[in-house]
Amino acid sequence: MQSPCTMSESVLSLFRLLGSISGILQVTSLFILVLLLLKVAQFYLQRQRLLKAVQHFPSPPSHWLYGHSREIKKDQGLQLTLKWVEKFPSAYSRWLWGTKCQLSIHDPEYIKVVLGRTDPKVQESSRFMAQWLGYGLLLKNGQAWMEHRRMLNPAFHSNILKNYVETMADSMQVMLDKWEELISHSPHLEIFGHISLMSLDTIMKCAFSYQGNVQTDKNSQYYTKAIENLATMLVTRIRNIFYQNNIIYRLTPEGRRNLRACQLAHEHTDRVIRLRKAQLQKEGELEKVRQKRHLDFLDILLFARMENGSSLSDKDLRAEVDTFMFAGHDTTASGISWILYALASHPEHQQRCREEIQSLLGDGASITWDHLDQMPYTTMCIKEALRLYPPVPGIGRELSKPITFPDGRSLPKGIIVLLNFYALHHNPLVWPNPEVFDPFRFAPGSSYHSHAFLPFSAGRRNCIGKQFAMYEMKVAVVLTLLRFKLEVDPSKFPNPTVTVTLKSENGIHLHLKKLQKPWCDKERL
Repeated sequence: MQSPCTMSESVLSLFRLLGSISGILQVTSLFILVLLLLKVAQFYLQRQRLLKAVQHFPSPPSHWLYGHSREIKKDQGLQLTLKWVEKFPSAYSRWLWGTKCQLSIHDPEYIKVVLGRTDPKVQESSRFMAQWLGYGLLLKNGQAWMEHRRMLNPAFHSNILKNYVETMADSMQVMLDKWEELISHSPHLEIFGHISLMSLDTIMKCAFSYQGNVQTDKNSQYYTKAIENLATMLVTRIRNIFYQNNIIYRLTPEGRRNLRACQLAHEHTDRVIRLRKAQLQKEGELEKVRQKRHLDFLDILLFARMENGSSLSDKDLRAEVDTFMFAGHDTTASGISWILYALASHPEHQQRCREEIQSLLGDGASITWDHLDQMPYTTMCIKEALRLYPPVPGIGRELSKPITFPDGRSLPKGIIVLLNFYALHHNPLVWPNPEVFDPFRFAPGSSYHSHAFLPFSAGRRNCIGKQFAMYEMKVAVVLTLLRFKLEVDPSKFPNPTVTVTLKSENGIHLHLKKLQKPWCDKERL
């Protein structure tokens, strides 16, 4: 049995322990309170700095904490964007949350000023995108970008592109044969998924020397689905304040899905690189490729590495392949899908294009490079569709130095500027009646501002593959209109939404009817 003295000592020890715990808790609470106050002060000062920076640019009403995020999330069919464009003709500040602000610009003179500078891509969104694409040509800046651009320019030389028309046509015919089979059961078809596989098939055969059939390959279908998910998750992450930290993001269900999609995408590109390297090891193949006057995209990358040692690392090699595998198929697939939807929505223009194509090609069995520049009306319709539905709806720049716009308003260094091409193309001060499909805006001899129509951006960082994309779109339109009559599906109108490219939340659904004798069908739709 314990003595009274021992018991009192135990009680005292207990009180001392409780006292020390209480003291630790008090210090901890004080520390947390100080941190919280510092964060509040930091939030306040950063917000005040941004408010001052954009004070000359009116903004739609926004909440001090969550900005315009609720409105942006509810923006069905980009109707809110169109409303803001009409209200703010040149630019408006857009708040993703209390301390994240972008200046969205949709005036051609404003955009011309920004594209004439050398401001880098937005650091935060580039950091997120790099986990998927690496730092290839799309995300590089400065001297590194210039060196890679110079290295890759020959892959898109006109003499190279001429040889791709037949490959483009072959890939299209595979898809159209599939469509013919599908509509024998039901005339309703969601076209984007098919066009995405076709476009991937084309870029892999043209730029990566691939010899398989992508459109029937399960792995390729997994890849296109992974790309679709990555593009959607990228926008979600940019707009969510809680997803900015890598560690926190990776712990979320979406972060884990993102990691898995990245792995699938990388497995696909690694396989393409591996296959091409194996082909080059075959006897005589390496010498045959060396003797080519013009190398394709992947061979340029491989030879730059093989001939110059460490000039192109494995990491750089995969980053460029990841970048062009995505950019070379997803943007083009978006463009083709929306062009066909626009033609389906305007049957009189569709028929006029068909008649022009029939008069030039007959049955279209032997489409060539020369044919593609002899279709003025079809080209006008393609451009008008790209105006209404630009494949890349916008790009961002982070100002490296202050900027002053033509009307005298200015921004300081560090502000993020969103070059909103979708808003530009729908700006009523730039394009009268912007929602009307009018191909004559692009009739020969017509004039418009040099920076009013930017489906492929402009300036020194314009799309390196714009000619490739434009010719692939033309081939797709030509061969589709020779085989099918296109109509909209009245039960499933597309709902445009912004990911990295312009997509439809519910897909792009058309009603297809096979033309029995396309080369002599002159019936008005």
